[in-house]
Amino acid sequence: MDIASIIGLVGCFFVVIFGIISGNLGVAALPNFVDPASVIITFGGTFVCVMASYNMKDFIAGIKSIRLVFKVPVVDESTTIRNIIDLSNVARKEGLLSLEEAANNLEDEFLKKGILLIVDGTDPELVRAILETELTCIESRHKKTISFWETVGAMGPAWGMIGTLIGLINMLKVLDDSSSIGPNMATALVTTFYGSLLANWISAPIASKLKSNNDVEIMLKEVIIEGLLSIQAGENPRVIEEKLKSFLSPVQRSAFSQGNGEDELVTNGGGESNG
Repeated sequence: MDIASIIGLVGCFFVVIFGIISGNLGVAALPNFVDPASVIITFGGTFVCVMASYNMKDFIAGIKSIRLVFKVPVVDESTTIRNIIDLSNVARKEGLLSLEEAANNLEDEFLKKGILLIVDGTDPELVRAILETELTCIESRHKKTISFWETVGAMGPAWGMIGTLIGLINMLKVLDDSSSIGPNMATALVTTFYGSLLANWISAPIASKLKSNNDVEIMLKEVIIEGLLSIQAGENPRVIEEKLKSFLSPVQRSAFSQGNGEDELVTNGGGESNG
């Protein structure tokens, strides 16, 4: 589970509750922010309108995608780079055909697919074209999901404003009845409140998290493409390492270098004890 997403969304809820009860009324103010008509207008109107913007299959998939926010993406750039360097060492010592056996032990389907294309003797430009086409399709699917939540975020305040207009019209129509002014005004303001919550508490964080996850995954696959083409070109593993490290941040590069140093120390130590 992604702890940051859970803490963030739950924290937003408690901040809003704190803002409501911190006034003179205290906890007694909470019922003032609960209005069934406003819920139906804002949330119902938003999601029905979003449904009209998508086909049913994409709409259901968009709703289900909320669970992706709470999953920690299994992405490790350093481990992927190390795997590619290991594969380059195997290819350099035993030839490209030896990579087929090594590919069977890989969990990353994208990396495995690229290795098998290389083993089959596919032209480098065709390998790049195939992998980049898949990369484009993956990003397109991600953007469709992100767009769903951006649409929700845009519709929420709009339907909140519609609810506000409904409340104001009802209020102005019966100004002679002072008892109706309060409830109609409450509906007018609460719907705007709900629309803002839907956009800024739910939709915006979900869309931002999905964008972040997409960027990381796309970057990782770009690392794989560059690494595989370098292996196919027969480049030195050290050159491949330096090329792929350019994708990492300075902190990640430092950690990667330290990890390689520890690995070399363990390897050397093991060799001396065996000797």
